[in-house]
Amino acid sequence: MGAWLRHRLPERVDVAQLLTEQRFVHDDNTPVTEDEPYTPHTFVWFHRDLPDETHVPGDLHIVHRDERLVVVDKPAFLSSIPRGQHIRQSVVVRLRDELGLPELSPLHRLDRITSGLLLLATERRWRGAYQTLFQDSAVRKTYRALAPLRADLELPLTVANHIVKRRGSWQAEVVPDAPVNAETRVELESVTGELGVYRLTPRTGRTHQLRVHLNGLGIPIVGDPLYPTVRDIAIDDFSTPLQLLAAEVAFTDPIDGTAREFRSVRELPL
Repeated sequence: MGAWLRHRLPERVDVAQLLTEQRFVHDDNTPVTEDEPYTPHTFVWFHRDLPDETHVPGDLHIVHRDERLVVVDKPAFLSSIPRGQHIRQSVVVRLRDELGLPELSPLHRLDRITSGLLLLATERRWRGAYQTLFQDSAVRKTYRALAPLRADLELPLTVANHIVKRRGSWQAEVVPDAPVNAETRVELESVTGELGVYRLTPRTGRTHQLRVHLNGLGIPIVGDPLYPTVRDIAIDDFSTPLQLLAAEVAFTDPIDGTAREFRSVRELPL
């Protein structure tokens, strides 16, 4: 098992030390030993050491909580789930601890730099029914974005094209003449100086869809570090939030059939 763990895990994991400290364990919590024979289809568990993380500013506001759902209004720069360099500084890890809900899990995706509503299931048993709503596009989502004005742009309009996010690339791209897989309704709600507040209603949920669609219209979202050009910004630089807000979510509850509607407490500009 010692040899297999060294082969399986990246170099940054000190396998020898973790074995000595009996921090690798089996399902029954018995320690894994260095010279234990390797057995296929065996689950081995451990907690890796976590680096210090810079605290992400902004309130993580709980909009709603009941037996099945927690709805939060997250600030920009706070990751939804623990991944990469953001473990403790994520919605899931913070709220599992604060609310005493060890099975809390998100029902959909929200980019780290996007602010607004995120829905989570309190327990595993509720997750499937609500995730199916998102997979079936049965959830009505409304976003608002702050972006430049274009006098020649006739609104409202619907953007429909094919978006692909390739592994290793920071930006998603539009593939011409490919079948439509991304669709967004764009409306101008109000004007603030030289900027407009746009109401965005996505009918699909591709990676970076709203950001790609507004950039393609020549009105990239204010504060976007990727569109139109990729900017090198330190991971702990919280000075310029993306002006994109997941503002409203509505759906029919799959468990009891009630109408559910939630609104963000935040307003643009963020």
